[in-house]
Amino acid sequence: MDRMRPVSKEEEFPSVVVERAKVLPLSDMEPPIAVPSKDPDSRVEFSSTPPASLVREMEREPEEDAPAESRRILLVDDQPSVLRSMARMLRVRGYSVETASNGAEAIKRVAQEEFDVVISDIAMPEMDGISLLREIRAHDLYVPVILITGEPTVDTAIQALENGALHYLTKPVELPLLETMLTKAVRLRRMAEFRIRAAEVLGGGPPHAADRSGLELSFQRMLGTLWAAFQPIVDARSKSCIGFEALLRSDEPSLTHPAAALEAAKRLGQLETVGRTMRDRVAEVYRADQRSELLFVNLHVSDLLDPHLLSPTSALSRIAPQVVLEITERAVLDGIGDICARIAALRELGYRVAIDDLGAGYSGLTTFALIEPDFIKLDMALIRGIDQKPMHQSIVRSVLHLCEDMGNRAIIEGVETEAEYNTLRSLGCDLFQGYLFARPGPGFPRSPWDSSP
Repeated sequence: MDRMRPVSKEEEFPSVVVERAKVLPLSDMEPPIAVPSKDPDSRVEFSSTPPASLVREMEREPEEDAPAESRRILLVDDQPSVLRSMARMLRVRGYSVETASNGAEAIKRVAQEEFDVVISDIAMPEMDGISLLREIRAHDLYVPVILITGEPTVDTAIQALENGALHYLTKPVELPLLETMLTKAVRLRRMAEFRIRAAEVLGGGPPHAADRSGLELSFQRMLGTLWAAFQPIVDARSKSCIGFEALLRSDEPSLTHPAAALEAAKRLGQLETVGRTMRDRVAEVYRADQRSELLFVNLHVSDLLDPHLLSPTSALSRIAPQVVLEITERAVLDGIGDICARIAALRELGYRVAIDDLGAGYSGLTTFALIEPDFIKLDMALIRGIDQKPMHQSIVRSVLHLCEDMGNRAIIEGVETEAEYNTLRSLGCDLFQGYLFARPGPGFPRSPWDSSP
């Protein structure tokens, strides 16, 4: 009987799976540990007396890769004989094994407990292994899942990989190979836990799932919890708030950081969806609170191609005269051939335009010429510690002169200290945004100069 090679997690594309899912002669493989197959014609049952090779493997001392109690495995198969034999085999190797006889039972266990690895048969009634994998990702984005089948096909291999299976193995399964896969899976689980803790300490939120199935679940939950944090922009001359920047936020644990959310949207081809959803929600909040200040809204470069942005009936267009659309200097506008026409159409609706993160990008004067911005926002990297950086002070002074000549207004982002503020004021800066005045938050945070009730 021929068997397939296990397909690695790194093989992300179907063409690669088809290329590598090659049949090997039995002579090229080590003697297998027999696991019963669903095919009645090829069923191999364990006898009451296990083979001598299996006895020797079971008598070996567990490896010290991780404490036995920490290597928790959920084993899923609808055949009781398979569960008993594999559970016994793994327990004597030092693993803590729980079993489930069907997909529904497995989902309950995953929802209530944490496991280091899930091993599941693919061919099960009611809920097969692929469907189980999708459901597991709704509860645990990071637990490694190993799928096993007695009837290997390229199609199921592709489905397994696309839905985030760590490995796809075929029956009969060799014990050394399975142990290697389990060791790798446990280490990956530990790495995921470390990354989550590290991200929480660094304030970036947990890492998102690497597989498409898990990422799609995270993304859909992110869309459902999407909200806007607002940060005031203040005028030092009038000691008043002239506007608020709306910043993307989400309560989805794996995509709390805006950069992670946008990267997930990019990977899934959903940047347009995020842009539309965010703009609509920001507009609804602003209108409901009856704000009169300017509303600064960030645009991804792809948003400029979205017909919804130019629609006069969209929620944001209804308040366009209050809205300033921020286009980052990092954006590459070369791919938008009619950029000037699109900017003109936005201005016809009443929008104003700002260049964001000036000093962090590479587009130079081309962006100025194409957009002709009303506002220019200086990147916080240029502002940090400016009281101690004469060169940065010289750059800011030059930008202010340029803004004056071109009829733009400069907004200084990322001001955090009194020393930075005082230096910037001495250079002639008037409009500020940063932690010194207010941190972003729900609602409309008040600055120290806000005298509204």
